[in-house]
Amino acid sequence: MTQARPCKTVLGLLPWPERQAIAEALRTETVGGLVLLAAAVVALVWANSPWSAAYESLRDLRFGVPALGLDLSVGQWTADGLLTVFFLVAGIELKRELVVGELRTPATAALPVVAALCGMAVPAALYVLTATVGGGSLDGWAVPMATDIAFALAVLAVISTHLPAALRAFLLTLAVVDDLAAVLVIAVFFTGDLDFRALAGAFAGLVLFHALQRLRVRGWWWYVPLGIAIWALMYSSGVHATVAGVAMGLILRTTRDPGEDASPGARVSRRVHPFSAGVAVPLFALFAAGVGVSGSALGRVFTDPEPLGVVVGLVAGKILGIFLGTYLAARFTRARLNPDLAWADVLGLATLAGIGFTVALLIGELAFPDPARAEYVKAAVLVGSLTAAALAAVLLRRRNQVYRRLWEEEERDEDADGIPDIHRTGARTGE
Repeated sequence: MTQARPCKTVLGLLPWPERQAIAEALRTETVGGLVLLAAAVVALVWANSPWSAAYESLRDLRFGVPALGLDLSVGQWTADGLLTVFFLVAGIELKRELVVGELRTPATAALPVVAALCGMAVPAALYVLTATVGGGSLDGWAVPMATDIAFALAVLAVISTHLPAALRAFLLTLAVVDDLAAVLVIAVFFTGDLDFRALAGAFAGLVLFHALQRLRVRGWWWYVPLGIAIWALMYSSGVHATVAGVAMGLILRTTRDPGEDASPGARVSRRVHPFSAGVAVPLFALFAAGVGVSGSALGRVFTDPEPLGVVVGLVAGKILGIFLGTYLAARFTRARLNPDLAWADVLGLATLAGIGFTVALLIGELAFPDPARAEYVKAAVLVGSLTAAALAAVLLRRRNQVYRRLWEEEERDEDADGIPDIHRTGARTGE
């Protein structure tokens, strides 16, 4: 008689080292998300105030180095320059997940990856369906695909929920996979005429970057100038410059050598992540979220097929995609849901993932170069994200007593040794 294989628990207790790493990342993202939320509000108020002309003048102000093809507007510098820092951090987080996190083995990676892929495919499909029925452009199919982890965490902070660490980690993993897919979409579908010499130069820079890592060369004076050169060459090549950020993040080593306090990836993330979350992303939001919210503009969000497709994709698409993807992945891998949670919690998390702010705005600008059409699509991103946030707030607040109890169990440390008691006893280990 063969012994039954033990079931994997979905959204069970995380190992203590993994929980520490995720908590550090999410703490920075939460603070950054609140700053991001404030920046978006300022942008909307400013762009719809009597001083809107000043907002547009500042956003369109150009500066740079024309001789190098880097004469960009303030809005372009935030989208092509500062967001590269955001994608650098995303690349480091993805590398960490692949090496030591939830994505390191096929068994643990299957569920979040399937959920994330379904959470991207279904919104894109619903956009295409909506645009086709309405006779609109299919160019914006990728806009509703991405989840904004910072904005989502800001919503959690505002509504004061105590999500268990496993739910937050699952949300982070979804966002990391989303970011990787977004970069691939940008690189493949939103690349202009290629300058192969510049692209070859960027590739050579990345090879040198990798060699420096392999040789264990330390010192920012090597990597910062090289990183800037790689970014400039990537921008000049016609490939979106943010691809350079992810590539360098994936190259950085995320495992420690003997005698090292932290890996290069961890050191860079610790120094750069606060700037990314607190400065780079909010500044991008400040100059990307300033759209007109007049009655006619909001009306077109629900009547024009392109913006309507974005709203449907972000709200209905994310909910259906992530929830069904998680359920089917658990069903076919014979996993069982953490007995302390319910599928209603997965539904709330899927709804929260419908907040697609930063990357959605970026892809919207790339998909619709015409400023007038881009404005309606940006308005749709805002409407869809706010709708998803409101629905998620209702769903998650209903379960907050359960979350608070689980959170208190996870945080209890009666012997004051710095490690929660639940990790000492091995309860709810996820197996």
